[in-house]
Amino acid sequence: MKWLRISTALTGIAACSFLLAQVAPHAREAGAIFAAQDDPAALSELQLDRALRNDRLVQDNIEAALAAGDADLADSFVALARDRNIALPDDLLSRVSDAVKDETSTTQFAKRFATGLVTGNADDVASLSGTVAGDLFVIGDIRDVVREGKHLAMGEDTDRLVLGLATAGLAVTAITYVSVGGAAPVRAGLTLVKDARKVGRLGEGLAAWAGRSAREVVDTPMLQNAVPKGSVFRPGETVSAIRAAFRAEKAGALVRLGKDVTRVAEKTGTRGAMDTLRIAEGPKDVARATRLAEAQGGKTRAIMKLLGRGALLLIGGAFDLAMWLFGAMLTLFGLLSSIKATTERLTQAWCDRKRAQVAAEAALASAAATA
Repeated sequence: MKWLRISTALTGIAACSFLLAQVAPHAREAGAIFAAQDDPAALSELQLDRALRNDRLVQDNIEAALAAGDADLADSFVALARDRNIALPDDLLSRVSDAVKDETSTTQFAKRFATGLVTGNADDVASLSGTVAGDLFVIGDIRDVVREGKHLAMGEDTDRLVLGLATAGLAVTAITYVSVGGAAPVRAGLTLVKDARKVGRLGEGLAAWAGRSAREVVDTPMLQNAVPKGSVFRPGETVSAIRAAFRAEKAGALVRLGKDVTRVAEKTGTRGAMDTLRIAEGPKDVARATRLAEAQGGKTRAIMKLLGRGALLLIGGAFDLAMWLFGAMLTLFGLLSSIKATTERLTQAWCDRKRAQVAAEAALASAAATA
């Protein structure tokens, strides 16, 4: 029975050691991910280690981006592949290079600039330049305020987010002129948020937050009085009337959002900023995206394409990661318990053996004395 107990403890050590060897790599990975959950750059690197175990993933995404006419995204995946030492076919690299050259050609740039200036919608650097130019000349913002303001005055459906952003934009534009461009980054960021809203690329969570913030910065009764007199043909008096409805003291959160969006755009391009606005659920997500973009640069679009919001924070799979850690701790506890039990039982066996030897020697000594 004694040796059976020792064998059972030794079996426990062997079994727990085997299980721990299987669980430990997953637990180590889970621990690293949990430790990096507040650092988007480190978290994205760990998440990429898991996602890029499929060797074809990057190449397939490049092909898809080229098919969709998004040369910028394809180039971002090329940068990611280069950073990760992932080999790509030479003909694919040539196709990406040609697509990027075509997209950034002077003719295409001028065409998209004009589109952004006239329509007020942007999805790349050229069209954003046109959109920002329109907003800096107050035409775009006046157009948006007058249109949405009249909807509001008539009791019709009103996009209060676009209304608030355009009103804030007019005030920031005035500051930009006074500061000789000092507020231009905020101006560009607010324009990007407004354009993302127009083309349906603003995440629901961020749209809800921005909508509440935009309501706070607009004095609705004063704006309703100013709008009927507003016109893009009278920009001076229209801006003055609308700017009076802007509550600067309530605009801090929107201004910070505009700055963060601009910082993302500076590192990843306009489309990268649009991707961020699409997956963000609030201003904290955009702030995280800023940190990610500053660390990853041109690779950021590819990373967000692969990981989605998971590039910014730990979301899905947290329960599975926790289970790996719990499993590793439980297995380690079992191993230590088995080692403890084995040590105790071997010690007990040794002590029993020594006691038996002492008893035998005493019995022999007693028998010899009696004889």
